[in-house]
Parts: sequence; structure tokens; C-alpha cells
Amino acid sequence: MKLKDSFELAFRTIRGNKLRTGITVSIIAFGIMALIGIITAIQAMNQSLKESFSFMGANAFSIRFKESNVRIGGGNNVVKAQKGKKEKKSNLNKVIRKEDAEYFKANYKFPSLVSIYLRGGNGFDCTYENKKTNPVTNIWGGDENYLAVNGYVIQEGRNLNSLDVTSGRNVCLIGSSTAAKLFGAEHPELCVDKIIRVAGLPYRVIGLLKSKGASSFLRQDDIVVTSYNNAAGFSTASSSYLIGVMVNDVAELEVAVSEATAVFRAVRKLQPVDADNFVTEKSDKVAELFIGFLSSITGSAGAIGLITLIGAAIGLMNIMLVSVNERTREVGLIKAIGGKSSNVRQQFLFESVIISLLGAIFGIILGILVGNLFAMFLKTGFVIPWDWVIIGIVICTLVGLGAGIYPAMKASKLNPITALRYE
Repeated sequence: MKLKDSFELAFRTIRGNKLRTGITVSIIAFGIMALIGIITAIQAMNQSLKESFSFMGANAFSIRFKESNVRIGGGNNVVKAQKGKKEKKSNLNKVIRKEDAEYFKANYKFPSLVSIYLRGGNGFDCTYENKKTNPVTNIWGGDENYLAVNGYVIQEGRNLNSLDVTSGRNVCLIGSSTAAKLFGAEHPELCVDKIIRVAGLPYRVIGLLKSKGASSFLRQDDIVVTSYNNAAGFSTASSSYLIGVMVNDVAELEVAVSEATAVFRAVRKLQPVDADNFVTEKSDKVAELFIGFLSSITGSAGAIGLITLIGAAIGLMNIMLVSVNERTREVGLIKAIGGKSSNVRQQFLFESVIISLLGAIFGIILGILVGNLFAMFLKTGFVIPWDWVIIGIVICTLVGLGAGIYPAMKASKLNPITALRYE
């Protein structure tokens, strides 16, 4: 009896027991679907995050008076002193004043673009004549370098100039989503030189920002940019200014950060023994925090899939044991016509592995489809986690072998005479 004969006999047996095979395949497929589906959804979220934060650039960093208020799983961010340095309590949680930011900009000599900006608030609505946006608009105050440092490009109109910044007059640039809602999606450029109302205050639109595209994590196009002197007049404005720095080459980033730290320590009037009471954050820090959080979910997904597959392996083993008992006469007949114990083992192992791999194939297909439904919601491309697809196939092959070894050994040890007499 050849190996090919054992495989064909195993396949015919599986086809002849459609209900039993279907139930077992479904159990395995569910485990793989849960694993691949979650991994696919996580990769889609990673892709969406990278797209959302890619505008910041790898060659930029910001200076803040404390870490970004990003909470994943709860907890507060705490400013920590470097090892070996003494904290000066009077300087902790000290906001960055406009004077501090302007002094830094004037005295930071590293080849770069430096921008001063201030968060004016979020959740505002904008109106033009009888049209009104939803209350989702973010207001930012910046300077002439704000757009370049934060990855915005002007589609129509002009940028802020030094007179706009120093006078704090009511002029602004608006994002593409805001312009589309107020002036129509066909001709958003009509917004230039129009007077709109932002939170009830009149502003002349001097520029339209090019769209950054849809994002599920950031509303990058629902934005109004004015000067930081103007944004400071909002009651919701942040108490602390921010400083953005964009260097010419990413290879210079670490040197630029070190020099910026030294300059800003002087701004803060810190002594050599004092710890920094501010933070420098690279632009992709928030994305890294989210992606790190998603990586921990990947481990949980693997555990869920593994537990399900262990249950499926136990179920598959029980079904194979039942199959051995039901086919005792068949095993006796195989041995009576010259079949060896190895042929019987091969047949039962083939059955177990084929059932397991069928479950893997259906589970992978369903998992990719389910995961990409989430990807469609995030408006990312079609995602296939090829590494986990291969891992899923290998795991299911091992599950099939593990679940089939004992039943196969039991079947191969049957005495042919006793097996033929079995009722």
C-alpha cells in the first residue's frame, strides 16, 4: 500500500463523513478566524496610525512643559528627574510663556525651522452666511513656520506673515473639511478673502490648506490656523505655549534635540544640578504609544486563538478516536489484505491533518475578511498578515498531527483477526 493510496483513502473517508468533518472544521476555523481576524484588524489600525501621524515627519520634535496628555489604560503622566539629578520643586510644572518661546526661537542657532504655536481649543463651529460646520473644529495659533513644521501645505491664498503674528489680527487659514462645509466641496478655494465666523468672532480667510486625507484618529482637516497672539485671546486657549523644531536631515535630529535642551535649560534658568522641567518629544511619539499598545493586544489575540485551537485539538482527537472504533472492521480488512501498521497510521494521520488544514484555510479566509471589514471602516488598504497566515497553517498542521497521533497508534495496533470479528 503506497503513501498515495493512504492519502486517497483518508480523503474519501473525510468526504464520506460530511457532518462530522464539517463540525470539526468549523471548530478549528473559528479559532483561526479569531486569531487572524484580530491580527488583521490590528495591522489595519497600525497602518491608519502611521498614515495619521506621518505628516509630522521623522525630522521634527517639540518642546513642551510636560509630556503629552496621552492616556492608554489610565494613569497620569509624571515628569521624572534624570538619575543623579536633583529636582527643583519651584520649577516643576512651570508652563512655557510666550516670552520663553520667543527667546528660544531667537537664540536657537541650529539649522532648522522653529515654530511657536498655541492650542486655542477644540470643538468650535464655524459659520459663513447660512452655512455652519459641526462643532468639531480645532483652533491653533502659530507663526509663519507653523504650517511647515506641522506638515500643512497651502492650496490657495497665503501664509501668515510677521505682521499677522505681531498684531494678532483676525486672519486665519482653514482646513479643507471646514472649507468644503462652508463653501462647497466643488470649489473650496472660494473661501479666500471671505469673512467667516469662528466661535462667533469674524475672521478673514487668507488661505486654504491642502487636505491631509481622512483619518480615524485625527481631524487634521477640521482646523482653523491663526496667529498665536490671536489664539491666546480665546478663553479655552492653553496656558502653555509649544515650540516645534524641524531639522533639515533626520540624521541631525539627536544633535538638534541636545542643543535645544541646552538652550531651553538656559531659558528656564536651570542650574546644572537641576532636572529638566520640560520635555522634548519626537513627532512620532504618540503614534509609537498607540502602536505599542496595539502590540500588547496582539499577544492577547494569540492567547485567544491558542486556547480555541487547544479545544479544537481535543475535539479532533475525540472524533478520531470515535472514528477508530467505528472503523475497526475496516482496519482489520486493510491488514488482512497486506496493509501494514504504518499504512493504518498514515491514513488516520492524513485524515487528522487534512481536517485541521481545511479548518485553517476556511479560518484564514474568514479572518482576513472580518479583519478587513474593520480596515474598511478605518479607510485603509486591504491588509493580509502573511506572517500570521503562515503561522496559522503551521499551528493547524501541528494540531492535526498532535490530535491524530494517539488515535492512529491505537488503530495501527489492532489485531486484524479481532478487528474483522468486531461488531
